[in-house]
Amino acid sequence: MSRLNFAPGVKVMYKGDPAMIIKIVDVNLISLQILNSNIIYTVERKEISPFIEAEEESQKPLEILTDKEWEIASFRYEIVKHIADNNLRAPQIKEIAKSNNVHFSTIYRWINIFNKNGSISALSGKKKTGGKNKSRLNKDVDKIISDSISEIYLNPSKKSISKVIRSIKMKCKELDIIPPHANTVRNRIKSLSEEDVLKARYGQKSSRDKFEPIKGNFPGADFPLSIVQIDHTCLDIILVDELYRKPFMRPYLTLAIDVYSRMVIGFHLSFDPPGEMGTGLCIANAILSKDLLLEKHGIKGDWPCWGTMATIHLDNAKEFRGSMLKLACYNYGINIEHRPIATPHWGGNIERLFGTISKEVHNLSGSTFSKVSDRENYDSQSKASLTISELEKWLITYIVNVYHKKIHSSINMSPLEKFKKGIFGENGTVGTGLPPKLINERRVRLDFMPFFERTIQEYGVLIDHVTYYSDILRKYIHSREDLTKYSKKQKFIFKRDPRDISIIYFYDPNVNDYFEIPYRDTSKPPISIWEFNEVVTKLSKQNVAVNENSIFEAYKEMENIELSAIRETKKLKRFSRLSDKRNENVHNPLKLIEENDIETITNLTIKPFEEIDDDAFTR
Repeated sequence: MSRLNFAPGVKVMYKGDPAMIIKIVDVNLISLQILNSNIIYTVERKEISPFIEAEEESQKPLEILTDKEWEIASFRYEIVKHIADNNLRAPQIKEIAKSNNVHFSTIYRWINIFNKNGSISALSGKKKTGGKNKSRLNKDVDKIISDSISEIYLNPSKKSISKVIRSIKMKCKELDIIPPHANTVRNRIKSLSEEDVLKARYGQKSSRDKFEPIKGNFPGADFPLSIVQIDHTCLDIILVDELYRKPFMRPYLTLAIDVYSRMVIGFHLSFDPPGEMGTGLCIANAILSKDLLLEKHGIKGDWPCWGTMATIHLDNAKEFRGSMLKLACYNYGINIEHRPIATPHWGGNIERLFGTISKEVHNLSGSTFSKVSDRENYDSQSKASLTISELEKWLITYIVNVYHKKIHSSINMSPLEKFKKGIFGENGTVGTGLPPKLINERRVRLDFMPFFERTIQEYGVLIDHVTYYSDILRKYIHSREDLTKYSKKQKFIFKRDPRDISIIYFYDPNVNDYFEIPYRDTSKPPISIWEFNEVVTKLSKQNVAVNENSIFEAYKEMENIELSAIRETKKLKRFSRLSDKRNENVHNPLKLIEENDIETITNLTIKPFEEIDDDAFTR
């Protein structure tokens, strides 16, 4: 999966033209230079896209990797992680390569692959193509280049690149080998990590001063996205449904908070009880840019949080221990730590945030408050007025334009200010810089969703009593694991968004991509998983056979009952209002006046609402 890195010298695309980043002005402003014209622009971050390569390696979904491929990817990742965590230099990397029986340059290639894709599965390798249309160096030449760079360039003598090139040519001449082109050597040196070069040529202190992140007060939370806490709560408010605005139920909120800055970096709001799905979607939301989310709700403000976090702190609830969640986090290089049992103070930061949000929610219509005594004489259901999408917009507005900008007592500044200091640095200490941005948002969300494995039949695919079909599935009907007649039927991977189960996502192993598969009967309405579960529960209580037809018939019947109730309620209110004799003069003040009684009409006085209790408006 491609990533967009934000750092000076990185090639990007701006309005279809290749460009190079020359300066990070702010979290949302980047200065870049168009390569074709050398014109410099300062543009918004969201206007930049990744530089288009000639060909990019496709990445397999982590669910279909074989045990052998996972073993290879994990082995390579442990080497890459060890080098990154300990800031190892070229001589040490060379020793690691030798001990693992791989070449020095191969390890650098693994590092580049991981840095580019941001996932461990990318290290599983790809099918051999025989090097078609690709140049390859002789192994002896490659070793001479690597050794010369290590011995001459990566040391305190600070020899020039020209010196390295001359040395390589001399060694090749001694061995009667055709020397590589000078640009080949230059490109190899350019591919080296700037941190490794600085450490080898100028020493540990210079490297540490430039690249070491700013330290914080919370143990381990030393820089933005170093430690993220995630937890759930059931909000104290009753929401109404989207269609008829009738009281429905209380929603669940999952939040992700950056401990270093106290910024909210991700959330998930739904009617589904806490589970692996909600946690995964919250993590995906935290990793991805919030630009489209703000645009969707028409909210003006900055929410400059994206990128993979180093560690996630979770409690010991079962929804945080799913194998799919662990696999997805491991694939993106995210470490999961569970809080020790009976240590609630470990989650203090996010608990305080939930408390802050709860106080604000208690001011909304339909609040159930946190205590029974607080809602005395307050009918939460009749006062309910917000839908889940409206609450989501309210929540984002509060997070972006209120919470992030208020002074936080623990850090003595606003979370947004603290976050920016961690990114750009302060008091002469260099910050972490803007984190890389993952481009394929759809793929990130799918990676963090639980999956189903199903065979494909002539009718399509059956998931939870509902049938799905598309012509894309046709060639896989009754597929088997191998060509033998008696082998097991092949199972394929499917995923589903709980907010709309009218579509599932099918992974096509031949194309290496996901495709949308709709209901087989497209006349059936879209429905969320919580609405689906409500219907199934009702049918089970009535001892009705649960199948696709009974589910959607019951759903339609429930809709009709609600529609009828709404019509009758409106009719009753209209009838009562019009037939109330006490209000007759209000509806038609001229009814009892004779048409020729001009004087009466002239002297008619319509009085103000004197009988209304003023206290009704002072709540």
